[in-house]
Amino acid sequence: MGRKKLVAAVLLTAPRAARLYRLLTVLGDGSQTRRVLLLRMKVDVRGFYRDLELLRELRLDISLGPDNRYALPVSLDEALGRLPFPDPGLSVRDVLQLCNGNTSAHRKLKQSVATVLQPNKPR
Repeated sequence: MGRKKLVAAVLLTAPRAARLYRLLTVLGDGSQTRRVLLLRMKVDVRGFYRDLELLRELRLDISLGPDNRYALPVSLDEALGRLPFPDPGLSVRDVLQLCNGNTSAHRKLKQSVATVLQPNKPR
């Protein structure tokens, strides 16, 4: 079985998560120049490069091509799969209710809940 590369846990504020989501969706439409991205994101150059650094930590190395345009290295769907969601402030009861289902997201949440609520129980 292959090993997944672990990514450090990244906690995002809601505004930053929204900005990163916008950046990824803009790049999902095609490569863009820095100028266009700064205007669309309504962020200064320093904030733009901080966002790029955070995306690198999430294994999303936004590439700068020879045409001076930034592009996504993966599909938009894969990029969104790597972007953490800010803490929604759910209670344990809320999370247990969300565990009901058969999708991969439900199974991932169930596994996380089991790890937190029953850390010594064999699986």
